[in-house]
Amino acid sequence: MDGLNDSSNSAPDADTVRGRGLSATIGRYFARLLFLLVILAIGLFIGGFIVFSDRVTTLGIPDLAEPADGIVVLTGGYSRIEGALALLKNKRGERLFISGVHPSTKRSELQRVTGGDATLFECCVDIDRSALDTVGNAAESIKWASANHYKRVIVVTNNYHIPRTMLELTRASQEIEFIAYPITNTNLKDGDWITRGQVVRVLLMEYIKYIGAVARAQLPDSISSATDELLHQIRD
Repeated sequence: MDGLNDSSNSAPDADTVRGRGLSATIGRYFARLLFLLVILAIGLFIGGFIVFSDRVTTLGIPDLAEPADGIVVLTGGYSRIEGALALLKNKRGERLFISGVHPSTKRSELQRVTGGDATLFECCVDIDRSALDTVGNAAESIKWASANHYKRVIVVTNNYHIPRTMLELTRASQEIEFIAYPITNTNLKDGDWITRGQVVRVLLMEYIKYIGAVARAQLPDSISSATDELLHQIRD
């Protein structure tokens, strides 16, 4: 019968069988390699998060026996401005720069809400209303410090925000010495942050942002600037 001679029904030759076997072996190899890489990435992410969290929750207050030229505080966290005003009042810096204030917030309102001394606010506090994020805070802070010829600046922000803030500042300027002054609202130095759900969520979000900032810092300046602009547009 004609069907008996149909080549489509014939068994595959040895080379075809070997080829299929080799392809299957390579496929299994790459699947295992991908699985191991995913496990490694997850392990590195979790390990990095633990190191990051332990670091920021154990940050201490720096020795400010020698006053700095100026003080910068980034808005967005509880007690930041109050802490910076206390440093200004104690003459740890000549002037205070508050970065990231909402455009609709008046100076008098900010002074009243934070409990700052009216005279001190009038003479020695500068306000930035243009910065929308940490990258913007860094850019505006450096403009302010440069305009005042400051070379040593105290940077006030919440403890979990310190690594990303310092990264953005040092990435933008190598000419100014920045001194991190962490504001700690909850004492977590005994390591019990891991048992507090809300604290873990805050730390995790900041850790992810920090990783993004580290990655962006490795990019060429042109690409990094384009990335910053894209982030600004997304936030707007």
